[in-house]
Amino acid sequence: MGQPWPPVLLLLWGCGAVAQQGTQPFSIRIEGDVTLGGLFPVHARGLAGVPCGEVKKEKGIHRMEAMLYALDQINADPQLLPNLTLGARILDTCSRDTYALEQSLTFVQALIQKDTSDVRCADGRPPLLTRPERVVAVVGASASSVSIMVANVLRLFAIPQISYASTAPELSDNNRYDYFSRVVPPDSYQAQAMLDVVKALGWNYVSTLASEGNYGESGVEAFVQISREAGGVCIAQSMKIPREPRAGEFDKLIKRLMETPNARGIIIFANEDDIKRVLEAARRASLTGHFLWVGSDSWGSKISPILRQEEVAEGAVTILPKRASIDGFDQYFTSRSLENNRRNIWFAEFWEDDFKCKLTRPGAQPEEATRKCTGEERIGRDSTYEQEGKVQFVIDAVYAMAHALHNMHLDLCPGAPGLCERMDPMDGRTLLHYIRGVTFNGSAGTPVMFNENGDAPGRYDIFQYQLTNTTVPGYKAIGQWTEYLRLNIEEMQWSGGQQDIPSSVCSLPCGPGERKKMVKGVPCCWHCELCDGYQYQLDEFTCETCPFDMRPSPNRTACRPTPIVKLEWSSPWAVLPVCLAMAGILSTTFVVVTFVRHNNTPIVRASGRELSYVLLTGIFLIYAITFLMIAEPGVVVCAARRLFLGLGMALSYSALLTKTNRIYRIFEQGKKAVTPPRFISPTSQLAITFSLSAVQLVGTLAWLGALPPHSVIDYEEQRVPNPEAARGVLKCDMSDLSLICCLGYSLLLMVTCTVYAIKARGVPETFNEAKPIGFTMYTTCIVWLAFVPIFFGTAQSAEKIYIQTTTLTVSMSLSASVSLGMLYVPKVYVIIFHPEQNVAKRKRSFKAAATTISASTRLSQKGSEHQNGADAAPPGRTKKSWLPAPPPRSKH
Repeated sequence: MGQPWPPVLLLLWGCGAVAQQGTQPFSIRIEGDVTLGGLFPVHARGLAGVPCGEVKKEKGIHRMEAMLYALDQINADPQLLPNLTLGARILDTCSRDTYALEQSLTFVQALIQKDTSDVRCADGRPPLLTRPERVVAVVGASASSVSIMVANVLRLFAIPQISYASTAPELSDNNRYDYFSRVVPPDSYQAQAMLDVVKALGWNYVSTLASEGNYGESGVEAFVQISREAGGVCIAQSMKIPREPRAGEFDKLIKRLMETPNARGIIIFANEDDIKRVLEAARRASLTGHFLWVGSDSWGSKISPILRQEEVAEGAVTILPKRASIDGFDQYFTSRSLENNRRNIWFAEFWEDDFKCKLTRPGAQPEEATRKCTGEERIGRDSTYEQEGKVQFVIDAVYAMAHALHNMHLDLCPGAPGLCERMDPMDGRTLLHYIRGVTFNGSAGTPVMFNENGDAPGRYDIFQYQLTNTTVPGYKAIGQWTEYLRLNIEEMQWSGGQQDIPSSVCSLPCGPGERKKMVKGVPCCWHCELCDGYQYQLDEFTCETCPFDMRPSPNRTACRPTPIVKLEWSSPWAVLPVCLAMAGILSTTFVVVTFVRHNNTPIVRASGRELSYVLLTGIFLIYAITFLMIAEPGVVVCAARRLFLGLGMALSYSALLTKTNRIYRIFEQGKKAVTPPRFISPTSQLAITFSLSAVQLVGTLAWLGALPPHSVIDYEEQRVPNPEAARGVLKCDMSDLSLICCLGYSLLLMVTCTVYAIKARGVPETFNEAKPIGFTMYTTCIVWLAFVPIFFGTAQSAEKIYIQTTTLTVSMSLSASVSLGMLYVPKVYVIIFHPEQNVAKRKRSFKAAATTISASTRLSQKGSEHQNGADAAPPGRTKKSWLPAPPPRSKH
């Protein structure tokens, strides 16, 4: 069915028909029952407004001859289209999209309904319109930009199109290019394959470089989009090479690429010329070996882009659609000559370029400097020949058309020797349906098929350019991609022949125990921060604090239990307290034994036997508490600590307080009257002492009942800044405050006793122990005043458990030693070494003692010498033993 066409174009076709014969480039016409169109870049783009330039031997002539070869094979095949002959109309695109668009109008001429009733030429004649052959489908074009331009026209006339080289992802849009198909995979597959290569090499930070145009820009866009969706790879820079680059443009590109020097990997979608000039610029900048190129199929395994730039290109990884050399085509093409290939109107031009000679044409003046062609030259013998890479796909595209027509003919014209009415005219939509449904083994033995978008499956070979490689020419196959990547990394070599894969990463991987702090907006860039303190690396982005009873491992990748410590018997901190305690216990035991053995001697009786034994018991307990403080904490040990920590001191200072208070009251009463004060008998003294001590005991028992003792592990006490030095301390559940409260009552007794000792300091020393008790209490106060700042000043120290325990036990042992030394050592000395002084003396009466005290007080007030008051009372006035008995007099 025809389509209406604007009158202006009709005028162009009709009135200009004669002119076109001389100005349009020729086309190849091959007669057949069904005509296929062909678009090939036989010539390069022309310069200075000229549409076409020099002939393109490989991409132009090789590919075009591949279509002719495929037509010959199909027409000679009795199984494929046996009753139909394929013809062709092949046009030259001159590598320019706008020119190709003009040429493609030839394919739609037969579909135009030509109404010439109101159309006249300039001279008034009617237009001369010849009906051209009908093109049912088109093979081509080569460049993506050309295919896009042509596809927009062909779809208007429902003409299916199969490209053999256009890979732009844009052409996969089935809504815009619904009649377009291709036997090469789109660049979206290629971009995926390149992304997989980048990931396999461990790179995550690359730049992209694209030639301006559909191929380069679409390829890079596909790579960027796929990498963004897949994640793990970031684009440092995306740069474009202009169509007409100015002088120095490539040097600027290299300089810009060096603004992100860590992005060594360069994804390049560019034409051969641009690739070559980029490599030249890198060499001029002395960056050989710095950039790691990943080239698209436009680079592939070609020599021309890297010619004389081999060192810069070393290590380049390139990708190429999986293909094979077609032996039949080699035989066909190398047998072509000027005589047997007259159907190719451009073959003479190819011949001159290939053999660097000149054909003699009628009327032309031969050039003296140019060798004349003899016509006896042979391709591949007198010139270099290598099959162009897309030849396979050209043949597959023609065969895809043939298989679709064959299947269509079987369905619509079964048994008919030629085209039946249902296929004449050919319906483009129906033919497209059969094209999309073909499946056959192509010329290289690989399946040819199309998906719903008209794309062929992605199959790529991965190459690397290696200077040390001895195979064809420098490129070595290192893997392939068919939906997933298979890469032989061990076969790869890089600049200088090194085997280790160079890096192209924004940030180096963080070490163990370091977390990634991401750079905003660049997911592949980060700063590494060490997990400090008691933190460990939970994952690559997070540091987590270890549980309170654990500390991080040395590399901070996990937590481990914190070691548990306690004050050991062998510790230097325990040696001194234990030695003092053992010496004190032995001394106390010796004093008790001595007093028991001399229990009825005057000295023992004069010291107040009952209170002395109580005081010595308290001193013994004070020494013994050292062992409880060092012993391993447990329920029994912790209970004993609470019970005896303050009890020993309470007994000692209760006894001293009672004794000091008795002396003070006796001599204060003696100033006023001769009657004795109350509660000065031994029984009363013991009752007072035990009453005072009972307060400590009852309080401790109440504490034990309210809060049963147990051991705890304190992980905070030695949680020092360095986790390696952290320790959990096994101790009793006694805080510093509870410990001071436990000792508080004893300290109160000590202070009270000191006050009474100060008050009793004026009592004659021959009648009492006030002065030794006073010295004892003064010294004890000094010891405990020194203890308080040491104890609380080391509360934040890492050695707290050792310092505080040692300070407490040493202070208690010293205070006990002071009491033992000042109150009982002199008495023991006399008992053992001067027994002659341990004899009974006359007892003084209370009145005599009171008179002496009054006299001493008066003399003291007058500033006279202090009297000894040794006068004896008359026998008839002797009182009972509640009077303070003087100790035995020294003989010397």
